[in-house]
Amino acid sequence: MTKHTQLALQVQLPDDETFLSYRGENRKALIDMLSTYISPNEVESEHNVINGKAIPGCYLFGLSGAGKSHLLHASCSLAAELKLSSVCLSLGEVQQYSVDILDGLEHIDLVCLDDIQLISRSSVWQQAVFDLYNRIGEQNNKIIISGDKSIKALNLTLPDLASRLSWGYVEQVKLLNDEDKLQALQFRAGQRGLVLSHEVASFLVTRLSRDMKSLIQALDALDQASIREQRKITIPFIKNVLL
Repeated sequence: MTKHTQLALQVQLPDDETFLSYRGENRKALIDMLSTYISPNEVESEHNVINGKAIPGCYLFGLSGAGKSHLLHASCSLAAELKLSSVCLSLGEVQQYSVDILDGLEHIDLVCLDDIQLISRSSVWQQAVFDLYNRIGEQNNKIIISGDKSIKALNLTLPDLASRLSWGYVEQVKLLNDEDKLQALQFRAGQRGLVLSHEVASFLVTRLSRDMKSLIQALDALDQASIREQRKITIPFIKNVLL
């Protein structure tokens, strides 16, 4: 990789997007599966094996706001805890570079690629991801890919890539219900040292966009405003800052 390419890969991951802060209907199953997949196996012959099945990779799909990016970031966070190398790339962002940006990534313990649907019309990028997938398998390293649709619905123009994705572990990430969002907001607030009552969290969910990304952005704005003005986060304070 060129120096310019290497600089492009220096992505700062959100430090609060971990498995601990993830909420969702199939939370435990997803976290258990990803944790098992990422963690090194004590027996080399059992590398990348889950429940007796060899897993060449993982594909997570779901609508925007379901938490797919969170899971990828959390996977990299776990890898760091395990002293493994990792990288998480948004395919939407790296398309401004040559596909050469993927060269050499097979030597990283865990590679996460977000938003594969964004290359559904690019045969060049699909071929590059397919080749990377194969190289990662040859190195016995690991790859997790996310998209907003099922593999079939992606309508990839490279059948071989769709086939590779289907070989691994495939799981739908479902949208959070309102109670999950309340819990997630309160947990993320606690990580910032904020006290967010159930009443206040419920107000945020019902009065603002129900998209989790937007809710976290609102929480960030409230955090900054509360520090600046030295005030607790209350409903009147929210109305003053956000509405």
